[in-house]
Amino acid sequence: MVQFVDAQNMARWISTSGVEHVIDELTGYLEEDFKRWPSFSKIARVTSQSDIGVIELMPTSDGTDYAFKYVAGHPSNPTTGMQTVAAFGVLADATTGYPTFWSEMTLLTALRTAATSAMAARVLARPDSATLALIGTGSQSEFQALAMRSALDVSMLRIWDIDDDAMAKFVRNVEPLGFDVHIASSAADAADGADVVTTCTAEQAHAVVVPTEAIAPGTHVNAIGGDSHGKTELDPSVLYRSDVFVEFVDQTRLEGEIQQVESGFPVTELWEVIAGHAPGRRDDRQITVFDSVGFAIEDYSALRYVRDAVAGTDFFELVELIVEPSHPKNLFDVVVGAFASVH
Repeated sequence: MVQFVDAQNMARWISTSGVEHVIDELTGYLEEDFKRWPSFSKIARVTSQSDIGVIELMPTSDGTDYAFKYVAGHPSNPTTGMQTVAAFGVLADATTGYPTFWSEMTLLTALRTAATSAMAARVLARPDSATLALIGTGSQSEFQALAMRSALDVSMLRIWDIDDDAMAKFVRNVEPLGFDVHIASSAADAADGADVVTTCTAEQAHAVVVPTEAIAPGTHVNAIGGDSHGKTELDPSVLYRSDVFVEFVDQTRLEGEIQQVESGFPVTELWEVIAGHAPGRRDDRQITVFDSVGFAIEDYSALRYVRDAVAGTDFFELVELIVEPSHPKNLFDVVVGAFASVH
């Protein structure tokens, strides 16, 4: 039997636990796994790209557990009432190959993306950061705001989106949470005076979301929207002014902001900073960029966390995902028996 957390149970568990609490605990799981990064198998995700979106499989294993996530990203979906991102994930016993845990991951991906941003901000942003600029106020934005409050105690939000309705939605959702929100007149205006700038737009194009002159010395740029081939958000000149940190360099060179620059452009993998092998922020004037595209180890951490968190609760059910014949070499008997039972 496999533990299964469906969408309803995932929402119930998050609501009961509290979004900010979940992000904070998940950040801890991520830090644990990033510190043992070399113990994981790592490949760039397997993608099926089209003109309207992308479908991806993201696998990894530490030799004990195997994990994968199925995730689809289709920016035009909201025009038909569907979400841009849809995902589910699985943990399996690496010794037997049997799945052990199966979960909704549309909500969970939003949480793990936010928690990864929080983890990076703790080592890359200035500790006194108080203002977050959010360029893009879609599905990820509220989670990002809570993540930065968890990591840095951010209280002031400066937001900009080309969609006025999305900004109004964001304000309705976060003002009751205690944030002070300023609706900017442009992306540059939003970034003005911000300690952290998060870009999380959905346009499937090489875009310049924030002009380079709007990124002041000392800023931490949390670039999370450029996450597929041909999709970027930053002017390349921002990268040349910054120290750039990535998850898995082989994947980020294909999909991240650094797909715009030469192959030898210097970057640091974030796990090296988390594990204490490389420096993060060195001084108050350094510009840091976290060029985040999402990586399978983060999904493994998220699945591992939820599995542990829901154990002993009613937030999951057991499903018979793998058939169990009376003898492991007599699979045919299962269908013969099923046929006999209905005749």
